[in-house]
Amino acid sequence: MSLSLGIVTGSMSRNAGGLFNSVRQSAIHLAKAGAQVSVYALEDEHSAADLCEWKPLVPQVLPTLVSRHMPYAPDLDRQVAAADHDFLHLHGIWQLTSRSVNCWKRRTGRPVMISPRGMLDPWALANSAWKKKLVGAWFENRNLREADCLHALNASEAASMRRYGLTGPIAIIPNATDIPGVAVRTIKTGRRTLLFLGRIHPKKGLKELISAWARARRARPELAEHWQLQIAGWDDGGHTDPLNSHILALGQNDSVELTGPAFGSEKDTLLRSADAFVLPSFSEGLPMSVLEAWAYRLPVLMTAECNLPEGFKSGAAIKVSTDPDALAGQLAKALLDTDLPPLGEVGRSLVEECFSWPSVAARHLEVYRWMVEGGEPPACVRLVRA
Repeated sequence: MSLSLGIVTGSMSRNAGGLFNSVRQSAIHLAKAGAQVSVYALEDEHSAADLCEWKPLVPQVLPTLVSRHMPYAPDLDRQVAAADHDFLHLHGIWQLTSRSVNCWKRRTGRPVMISPRGMLDPWALANSAWKKKLVGAWFENRNLREADCLHALNASEAASMRRYGLTGPIAIIPNATDIPGVAVRTIKTGRRTLLFLGRIHPKKGLKELISAWARARRARPELAEHWQLQIAGWDDGGHTDPLNSHILALGQNDSVELTGPAFGSEKDTLLRSADAFVLPSFSEGLPMSVLEAWAYRLPVLMTAECNLPEGFKSGAAIKVSTDPDALAGQLAKALLDTDLPPLGEVGRSLVEECFSWPSVAARHLEVYRWMVEGGEPPACVRLVRA
């Protein structure tokens, strides 16, 4: 029997950052695997332009009452109720979509899965902490407690859920990525490019990266001759101008460039032309950007907080710090003293083996059927506190 799945998410457009790729591709591949998939999302300024990216699915984009921090879609409850789904899967928390999903569960008695997407990690909880405590007391804590299954992207996120006090089942299923056709990379004769690609936000460690870049160039002047740093992404909250000012204040505008958002073919061009990828993040669920970099055979420099220990274990990534002094030395050593192309090849193999969309969709379907039909839980589900 085909399962009727309702996916609820705050945004179905590029405004969702990494969730734009992960939720979209998950929904598309779940439909390919035989589920009846409906997507419900709140309208934003990019919804119309990005709707075609969901084909063959057609998300129901719901108009909202204007609120910068807590948008509300009055029609969401009615749309979800009319569809008569077997279960709902909520992506993201701390929004009024959580309240709608919990109300649906209480009304129907049917199962719900929640993917916090890193939003219960320590750094995320500390960011605007008082607002999250307020929203938690209002509706989010009840929503999380009453979920039939939580979805963690990795063991670290599952541990964060337990620390938050959640004792229900947790399914550990990673993100995945598309596997593009990319030839083996060759070393360029001119300056090579270290790429950051993601949203521009303090959590990503970009100010620290720029400071470290300046210190690394002072310590190893040859870095300026051989490498440049390119920061591409969309501005989440007005952080681009301060970063540009920081670049100018440190005198790094000759080798550091902020190039703005990149999607579709522009994103593909950036990944194909880069020589290495960096994500010095303070907190991640499981970053799509790193999976994409590996898929393009890029060696990766990332923090442990990116929650991809497989990268360090396999030799596909180099561990870096968010401390500018430590990061400066790590950048210089990685970019000037390391044979980087083999790391990219290992990363490509890692993605092909562990992070492909068909395998991830199959694991989600297994958990969904268990939630609806009962029986023995799948191997990826942890029933009790670790």
